[in-house]
Amino acid sequence: MTGREEPPAAIRVRFSVRPGQGEPDDFDFGDMAWEGGSGRAVTAGHVPDQGVMIHLSVALLLHQLGPLLLGERRTLSYTGIGSSFRLDFRRDGRGFVSVASKGAPVGGARAEGLARAVLRAAEEFTEEGLACLPADSGARGDCLAAVREFRAATKAVEATGTGAVEA
Repeated sequence: MTGREEPPAAIRVRFSVRPGQGEPDDFDFGDMAWEGGSGRAVTAGHVPDQGVMIHLSVALLLHQLGPLLLGERRTLSYTGIGSSFRLDFRRDGRGFVSVASKGAPVGGARAEGLARAVLRAAEEFTEEGLACLPADSGARGDCLAAVREFRAATKAVEATGTGAVEA
């Protein structure tokens, strides 16, 4: 065997709207939870609070993460909207993506595995977290469009098996 084998890894992701904010709107606060083999990064339970404007932050994450998973870029530093919550993504040449928060590793996965985990969380969020927003909500429309685009990116990543765009 040549080269170092990456261990099988998984990242679990969850997005949620915080309860008790009054009437739902585009700027509702919510939480992100990222769990991996090396640690956990969450928005909840920090002082100062690190909750994010969840509808807008999920859309932004999906827009920014797609090019990294497709191999169009190697690194991404993501910061949630209205928050200091930050995640750093680094993709190696073999399609393995590591995730860290504040310099502490969370975990990693092959690009296609991370894409599936994030897509699953985004789809669950759209079913649960967007249902309360009006149909004409700008954040709802942005988030749904971002999920559609990310779904297409996920299919492209899975088709190549390496997370690299075929020329």
